[in-house]
Amino acid sequence: MTATRQLGVLSCIGLWAALCLGGALYASWLGYGGRSFAATLTVFAALLAVMLLFAAPGVADSLTTRFGAGSGFLLGAAAFLAYLIYALGTNTFVLSLVGGAAALIFAPLLLAASAKDKAPGAWQDYATLVGIWIAVKFYPSRLLWPYPEGRLGYVMTVLLAVNVALAAFLLLRRLPGIGYTIGWGRHWGFFVLGSYAVFALIAAVLGQGIGFIRFDPQWHEWKTISMTAAGILFFTAWPEEFLFRGLLQNMLTRSMKSDLAGWCAASVLFGFSHITNQHFPNWRYVILASIAGIFYGWTWRRSGSIFASALVHTLVNTTWHFLFHTI
Repeated sequence: MTATRQLGVLSCIGLWAALCLGGALYASWLGYGGRSFAATLTVFAALLAVMLLFAAPGVADSLTTRFGAGSGFLLGAAAFLAYLIYALGTNTFVLSLVGGAAALIFAPLLLAASAKDKAPGAWQDYATLVGIWIAVKFYPSRLLWPYPEGRLGYVMTVLLAVNVALAAFLLLRRLPGIGYTIGWGRHWGFFVLGSYAVFALIAAVLGQGIGFIRFDPQWHEWKTISMTAAGILFFTAWPEEFLFRGLLQNMLTRSMKSDLAGWCAASVLFGFSHITNQHFPNWRYVILASIAGIFYGWTWRRSGSIFASALVHTLVNTTWHFLFHTI
């Protein structure tokens, strides 16, 4: 089921401008400024623009029609140029880091391109996906962004990884059925709120029962809920739903020739991807994340869009952030 109403190019540009303006004002309020800040904001805006514009109908098709498979490498080259602008603009240019950025960008693209005309779900597709995930999860890729210190390095890494995944799977491999859209369709309110309500009840009871979380409302932080939810949506939920539902569940379903098998396998793998969070092995996190994956995967299947499953993901994480404390 596709979205009945999707954001077009102009609407995506408006959303992009609002997010960039909000981020710039917040960073300025924190005291950032000068040449390094300008370079970082420019690259952030460029990577975010790609992430959002590809959600508009026809953008990916227009690029592949005009440039063919080469459009994937053009996007990769643009991402690498953006990194060079960052490195030079912040005076953090180091040859080893530039080489690491080049490997993070072009190695997955070359691997995806090697699949050529193979059906979706070839071993190269899985290897490309795993490589991108490992680069974000385990490789010290956040070191690519030494300015400024802190969580922004993770955000920039995620944006770069999303750009690479878009180049690999929407442009080079042209994987169908991803649902990389921002919009709203009939009955989506039921899918999103229903998934959230049922999982929230399960997670609250089971999470406290196994000693993973405790009820600990952070009432003093509620004034930041809109900013926190937006950050979770665009820099955690959206990228993870793109990877685990739009790509992984999609490909597993095709490889296994079963919606149910692909759905369950992707949910379990989503759970295991959290085994190193906080400590290793974090089996309680694996259990709850696997169950969450079932609900996120169901929402993606019913809506046909990662935006719907990302909304459920955002509601869950925002509730967790403000109402519960992880033990």
